[in-house]
Amino acid sequence: MSLLLDSPVTERAAVSKRHGRGFWAVAGTFLVAMAYSTVPAPLFPLYVAREGFSTFAITVVFAAFAVGVVISLVLAGHVSDWAGRKTVLIPALGLEIVSALLFLTSTSLPVLIVARVVNGLGVGMIAATATAYLYDLHARHRPGASPRRFEIVSTAANIGGLGVGALVAGVLAQYAPSPLSTPYVVLAVLLVVSISAVALTPETVARKQVPYRPQRISADHGDRTSYLAAALGAFAAFAVFGVFTSVSPGFVAGELHHPSRLLAGLVVFLVFGGAALAQTVTGGLSPTARRRLGLGGQAMGVLLVVAGMYATSFPLFLIGGAIAGVGAGVQFKASIGAVTAMAAPAKRGEALASLFFIAYLGLSVPSLSIGLATRFLAPVTVMTWFAAILLLLLAGVAALSRRSR
Repeated sequence: MSLLLDSPVTERAAVSKRHGRGFWAVAGTFLVAMAYSTVPAPLFPLYVAREGFSTFAITVVFAAFAVGVVISLVLAGHVSDWAGRKTVLIPALGLEIVSALLFLTSTSLPVLIVARVVNGLGVGMIAATATAYLYDLHARHRPGASPRRFEIVSTAANIGGLGVGALVAGVLAQYAPSPLSTPYVVLAVLLVVSISAVALTPETVARKQVPYRPQRISADHGDRTSYLAAALGAFAAFAVFGVFTSVSPGFVAGELHHPSRLLAGLVVFLVFGGAALAQTVTGGLSPTARRRLGLGGQAMGVLLVVAGMYATSFPLFLIGGAIAGVGAGVQFKASIGAVTAMAAPAKRGEALASLFFIAYLGLSVPSLSIGLATRFLAPVTVMTWFAAILLLLLAGVAALSRRSR
């Protein structure tokens, strides 16, 4: 009996189970961390009501998140490859808790901006590290198995988590007391639980002494036309995500006359939920088919959003947002696939870092521009111009994609 219990096969089975439990612990942690990132989205109208912020001020708060993410991706997104996954992931979750505490201490504009920068710093570390950690744990738990489970779970936790956070925050802000505090308290508690879960998860990287250098950003990877098409596609996809996360809750409350925080959260949830679902179910499509679906979905969705604003139709706005989310999700997946395929293995991390850098510019620059423009023009007019520029950008992506074939 003791020989059986101590056999290598039994030990490997025990280790495999630990990695299996760790896989789901890290997946849950990833989802909670990404969910925390969109907690402020349905609360922005409440900040406007309490502090009198303009739409531009709200987009500055939102864009501060993207600044933090970009800084973190460049400085720390690759560190877990040699320092260890847990060594990076646990402090990153700590940054998210610090961000939540800042949100709880004040509703002043400077504090909100700092809180979002800290949030972005944590997410930049978490997104890269948790994705790699999930892959490691999946491979250790199921050696030789298809990576399909990893792909579905990591997508659901990452993009799906962004939608879940806005929906949970909207529900809590609508029905729980202290709407500007309760969502942060709930997510902070879940983040503390997540740190404990990660601490109990097996490490998958042996620590090495490696000279530190920031992640290099470069666009010189294979076919430049193909890379430019992928980069512009990522920019366009994140522009849609940014607009719906930053200014759409205000549009729903103001232009569409639906001040419900639950509905504001629902809009963001449908955009990211549609993106996550589309990324999951389109794995079998060819790169060309994914690109076409992404371009078409974004174009159709944003036109329906503008039509909904002109008609003051919340259902039309909601449908347009969901379709735009589907298109953006597929578009971004196509960009990731194209860059991964064209980059040399030794420079794949560098190529993807460059792509994410451009994507996060798309998350912030259009939203800031819309926020600034609403100081001088009606929101419907501003969104019409956004739709027109986005359509031109999508046409450029389509033209570049045809040239690169």
